[in-house]
Amino acid sequence: MGNTAHPCSVVMEELYRKEKELETVTGYVGHIVFRNEENGYTVFHLENDDGEVTCVGNFNFINQGEMLELNGEYVNHSVYGTQLKVLSHVVKEPEDLVSIERYLGSGAVKGVGAALAGRIVKKFKEDTFRIIEEEPERLAEVKGISERKAREIAEQVEEKKDMRKAMIYLQKYGISTRLAAKIYQYYGMRVYKVLEENPYQLADNIEGVGFKTADEIASRIGIHTDSDYRIKSGLFYTLQQAVGEGHVYLPQEVLIRRASDLLGVEIQDISKHVMDLCIEKKTVMKECEDGIRIYPSHYYYLELNTAKMLHDLNIDCEMPEDLMERRLGKVEEAERIELDVMQHRAVIESIKHGLLVLTGGPGTGKTTTINTMIRFFESEGMSLLLAAPTGRAAKRMTEATGYEAQTIHRLLEVNVNPEETDSVGGFMRNRQNPLEADVIIIDEMSMVDLPLMHALLSAVVPGTRLVLVGDVDQLPSVGPGSVLKDIIMSGCFPVVTLTRIFRQAGAGDIVVNAHKINAGEPVVLDNKSRDFFFLRRQDADTIIGVTIMLIQKKLPRYVGAQPSEIQVMTPTRKGLLGVERLNTVLQRYLNPEDPKKAEKEINGRLFREGDKVMQIKNNYQLEWEVTTKFGLTVDKGVGVFNGDMGVITEINQYTETVEVEFDEGRKVKYGYDMVEELELAYAITVHKSQGSEYPAVIIPLLQGPRLLYNRNLLYTAVPRAKKCLTIVGSDTVFQEMIQNKNEQARYTSLAERIREFIDSL
Repeated sequence: MGNTAHPCSVVMEELYRKEKELETVTGYVGHIVFRNEENGYTVFHLENDDGEVTCVGNFNFINQGEMLELNGEYVNHSVYGTQLKVLSHVVKEPEDLVSIERYLGSGAVKGVGAALAGRIVKKFKEDTFRIIEEEPERLAEVKGISERKAREIAEQVEEKKDMRKAMIYLQKYGISTRLAAKIYQYYGMRVYKVLEENPYQLADNIEGVGFKTADEIASRIGIHTDSDYRIKSGLFYTLQQAVGEGHVYLPQEVLIRRASDLLGVEIQDISKHVMDLCIEKKTVMKECEDGIRIYPSHYYYLELNTAKMLHDLNIDCEMPEDLMERRLGKVEEAERIELDVMQHRAVIESIKHGLLVLTGGPGTGKTTTINTMIRFFESEGMSLLLAAPTGRAAKRMTEATGYEAQTIHRLLEVNVNPEETDSVGGFMRNRQNPLEADVIIIDEMSMVDLPLMHALLSAVVPGTRLVLVGDVDQLPSVGPGSVLKDIIMSGCFPVVTLTRIFRQAGAGDIVVNAHKINAGEPVVLDNKSRDFFFLRRQDADTIIGVTIMLIQKKLPRYVGAQPSEIQVMTPTRKGLLGVERLNTVLQRYLNPEDPKKAEKEINGRLFREGDKVMQIKNNYQLEWEVTTKFGLTVDKGVGVFNGDMGVITEINQYTETVEVEFDEGRKVKYGYDMVEELELAYAITVHKSQGSEYPAVIIPLLQGPRLLYNRNLLYTAVPRAKKCLTIVGSDTVFQEMIQNKNEQARYTSLAERIREFIDSL
């Protein structure tokens, strides 16, 4: 595994697309071949004097017969031949008589076919549109048109005209056609008034319009930078951005500073604007010892209720302790389990209390402790439920305990029809319909954010034992809050921390080094280890070259795994060693173009048979099935979850589907319009890897943002490798990360809420 260099000057510049000259084509929309209403992706034939051109691109409104001016580039498709890939377009008004006739007869106006359109144009000639708009009753002069039909035609043309005008008006302000359509559908003809008075309403009402877009419109309209609307909207936007970073509140001075930077104005009389937001019930202001805190209302009440529910669960058990000890002793004997002092204490505490936190790093015996708890509670005739935040973490839990675990979302039964009245917060399991179990054990708790914790606790009735297991030193949840840390910090619940490393004897250095990283101790990088390697390289392209060589040649033999099972993990999405670039390069080398493999570019992303992919959002309605090699279905079900990884087994150009095979042989068919739920997974972020294990892991490492490149991230990444971890890159960056404890502190107050609640009793 030593210093294997790899010539990789070939990897880079050829990866960037060559500039292609843009073509301008004008014509009429003929046949619409395919249309995805969700994202506007459309395939259609454009007719003009030169014949027919197949066009692909994103269009919000498109009708047969419309005259379009298209800008784009010609691309060669392996199945469909030459296509114009449209990058921008303008709708043109029909100009000559032929154009007007084609537009009217194209189906754009319901009830007007080609023959009737011909008669209308023959009668009114160039005046056709003016007549329809200004004197629609005259259409009845045409044979085959009643007065009623004349009115219907006029209404349709008018409606389209209004919509088109509004769309063109919105596009003046830099709004995409897709967004303009959403805005028009919401406001109709009120859109002009809304924009002129307070465009910041858009950020509240329209999904996809943020403060930045609304602000851009406001500045073009000429709204003053210090307008009340703008400052209120900017303040609330700043709070929402903070939630996206994991915060539950912002100190008032931080909020003012951030909002002031965002708005580019000195905010005078800030308390007035903050007060206005409180009156509108968008925010909650709380005065604390360290100053004034501003919460988005929703998150303030989530914290408050979570604290109350945690307290309500913490009920002590009546069983005498000596009896617990005797019964636990019997289970240990029967199952031949040997617990150390802390593990033993953890099991006793889980019997004693309604709520227990079990924490510890990799290899400290958390699984053995959970298994003993399960066996004890089973011997008492108690029912159990096991869950984890992700599909892979739940699968690991199942393998480690022999007891079926599921995702927390699945446990809470996500409601696929949110309109149903039984659903609260999107889950069928809640206060009115709680989980039925005596004991619930949740693993990988560091990944659980505040909204999910609140949803879980809402479905657990007092009297149920809740055991929360996790490693408090790992990366915090992607969503807001730091639930596990706050529960421990409150000091109000029993917490057992396991510190003894059990995997040390005969095991390699992955676990040992993970603990060294966590303790801030230097790690020896002499490559004498059997499972922890460091290959020093200083150039991004060389690092990628080495990574490809390791996956293709070295590691599969070394760890006894397929190249597809070897996972590249990186700290960032963007940059030279970010997920996006790495996936483009790795796809090219690990799954190259092949005439035998179908491929498809969808919305600017290339997918190919054999590609390694990951589902990036929970989809509870996606159907899967497991089949034999002869195509017989042996199992089926629904639900594919964020973090599930699989391989593309088929791209069918005719049915327009992509088939992916996930773990346990579960096959799922995605329509082209659903492929946005997938992304290439040759490389993933460390955040996405939480709760998973892989036979071998490669971490490319060069300088990056100090807030992100910290001890915490490294400590989370290293134990993901079961048999071999290879870091390729700068040893200076690696050692600096170990010393960098500078993780972004989160503004959360769950610990205080818990203490306040207990003190008030």
